[in-house]
Amino acid sequence: MEHRLVRGIEGAFDWQDVSPLGRKFARGHLADTSLCERLMTPSRLLDIVMRRSLEPPQLRFFKDGDELHPADYLRSQTNRRRQNIRMVDPGAMGSLLDTGVTLVLDALDTFDPTLEVATRALQWWSHELVQVNAYLTTRSSAGFPIHWDDHDVIVVQLVGEKTWDVRSYSRPVPMYRDAEPNSVASEESVWQGVLKAGDVIHIPRGYWHQATRADHNDPLSLHLTFGFVRRTGVDWLAWVADRARDLEIFRRDLTRSGSSDEGEEERARLEAAAVDLFRSYPPAAFLAARERSQPPARHAPPLPSPQEPDAVVCVAEFAPHVEREGPNLVVYAGGRKITVREKAATALALLLGGCPVDLDKASAETGIDVRPLARILVREGICIALTEELSSGYTGLVTSGTSWKTP
Repeated sequence: MEHRLVRGIEGAFDWQDVSPLGRKFARGHLADTSLCERLMTPSRLLDIVMRRSLEPPQLRFFKDGDELHPADYLRSQTNRRRQNIRMVDPGAMGSLLDTGVTLVLDALDTFDPTLEVATRALQWWSHELVQVNAYLTTRSSAGFPIHWDDHDVIVVQLVGEKTWDVRSYSRPVPMYRDAEPNSVASEESVWQGVLKAGDVIHIPRGYWHQATRADHNDPLSLHLTFGFVRRTGVDWLAWVADRARDLEIFRRDLTRSGSSDEGEEERARLEAAAVDLFRSYPPAAFLAARERSQPPARHAPPLPSPQEPDAVVCVAEFAPHVEREGPNLVVYAGGRKITVREKAATALALLLGGCPVDLDKASAETGIDVRPLARILVREGICIALTEELSSGYTGLVTSGTSWKTP
């Protein structure tokens, strides 16, 4: 999947591919700043917030660096059945925005089709799960205190300006669940400056950073933070440990009594079996299995209809893996394994390419009827029928094999 955001990030950082991700701080500017408004606008963000019942920690407000109590911006609405539903109070939120506040909405990709598609494109590019959070700050309001994240982030400034202070790490590659705390900020400055619309920065895991709008006179700032949760050696060890459950030697109780010789023999047997297990399941196997088994994100189910969809799109969280097995092709995607005939290779490449596919045009292009194959992929949850809402997230953003059919 070729997406304008992916190409824009690579161009801004002068990256050839994803390999520099997580290695060092980077800063640049999008060559095409029209991408900013296409991704998200302040009014679209507020519309999303107002039309949903959102609760902390997904929706939060901060003023002068302190998190506000939900009662400051949420109110309960009672319906005719006396059921209470908490919604954002438009009057309270308007007042907060007018005086200066930071609105934070996590996992915006779950609500907006444009950012859903952009996030999926970044996942196919990085081979890691990605989440996008939005930060809308008004007036001259301070942001979070200086902190570090347990994941790599790429920040895209969409509207207005924000001042950043980025510092090096105190503890190399810290983790959310770690052997020791990482609570003292580094004094080593990496970059201090102002991000303007179209600017992008990459902050590796563990780098301390802080963003603020103090002393800015423009009315607001909006930026998106794409978080890349990368796998570590600890994740690999945990995965291998789960594989040990298949072997009887590891399911047996450990010996608490007996001679020292018996204890030493047990240790030697377990050690040898563990070495064999680790050799059988190297890190590359773990990473491949993770991509193949990751289920697709939530999507609206198809409605009952006498007609099949005119267009479909692959929604696997990672690019599908396709392997040859004799006269067949084996597809691994979304936790599924599907076997198809090799003669369907061209049609399969179209359907799994990550771009919307008009089935009639695809059939004419490939010379075969792709509908039976599309039907299987939809049934298995690897592809879904293209809706007008989801199609809008591709239009004008997917630059290679762009939407065959736009709303």
